Amino acid sequence: MSKYEEIKSYLLENNIDAAFVTTPDNVFYISGFKSDPHERLLGVMIFKEAEPFLICPQMEIPDAKAAGWSYEVIGHQDTEDSMVVLADAIKARGVDPAIFAIEKAHLIVERLESLQQLFPQASYVRLDEKINAMRVIKDETELNKLRKAAELADYAIEVGCKEIAEGKTEIEILTAIENAIQEKGCKMSFETMVLSGPKTASPHGIPGTRKIQKGDMVLFDLGVIYDGYCSDITRTVAFGEPSEAQKDIYNAVLAANTNAIAAVKPGVRAMDLDKIARDVITDAGYGEYFTHRLGHGLGISVHEFPSVTGTNNMTMEAGMVFTIEPGIYKSDVTGVRIEDDVVVTKDGVEVLTKFPKTLTVL
Repeated sequence: MSKYEEIKSYLLENNIDAAFVTTPDNVFYISGFKSDPHERLLGVMIFKEAEPFLICPQMEIPDAKAAGWSYEVIGHQDTEDSMVVLADAIKARGVDPAIFAIEKAHLIVERLESLQQLFPQASYVRLDEKINAMRVIKDETELNKLRKAAELADYAIEVGCKEIAEGKTEIEILTAIENAIQEKGCKMSFETMVLSGPKTASPHGIPGTRKIQKGDMVLFDLGVIYDGYCSDITRTVAFGEPSEAQKDIYNAVLAANTNAIAAVKPGVRAMDLDKIARDVITDAGYGEYFTHRLGHGLGISVHEFPSVTGTNNMTMEAGMVFTIEPGIYKSDVTGVRIEDDVVVTKDGVEVLTKFPKTLTVL
């Protein structure tokens, strides 16, 4: 069953007249068409009974058709009200929806208000959970793309390590990594981070012109997109012999990472994994310096459902893919994060990212 047919079945089962999918990553998931529409309207309209259609900017119609969407593609000009074009296309199918399923986490208020004016009798329900439930379990085709994305992420870390040299800036190393990935015909899945010295203690630090010095820890956080699917890896390496305090932090993070990964299997809750990692770091005396969740879902989006937090009681199922990324950020010593991409298998775990985790000293 195609992704479109699965949503159509969901509409029939729940007596929902129409579903409007608007998140670009979800449009890609259902239609195969990858687009960044900026402020313009992009979406897939699916009906309980009528034929679906994809709506996009007029100029993108050839690309949408070439991507493999076999149903109608409706375009809107920049001079038109795209919501009126959408409503006209719905009415042309003889549909007057009483219940609309929408992505409440994505559809902006302005567009919702337009729908309410154009279909004043309709009520609106959430589609978000259904699509999350579909996307959270990856099939073998998706897993193969994620494996390749992870392989490219490992390569990117390798490139970064080779580029580290005294006096070289974070930006210079970052540029070399991104150029190497571009030469492979791929793009990064988010803004690459190369942080050195005291900057490693900022979990979302911004790379700059700081020059690498002996004694620095260097943190790489990066990901690569392969055929629409993302990887996300973090490694922290030492340039020159690290101090005992730096080694102690590194070892605590490594133990948290490996212990949490070892516990991954069907039936384990997300919150159990977070607790395993957090307890290791707390027992090592660094609990207050682990300031974020353990991980997040991974796939078409670099951050997707589920969130691996201490409050999420969702149980793991085979085919789920997420990150395990504990960290300690102690500004007077160093920051360390070690992140891997993992797949829940029927009896355990497969680790996609394979760059070594024993402390690399360059």
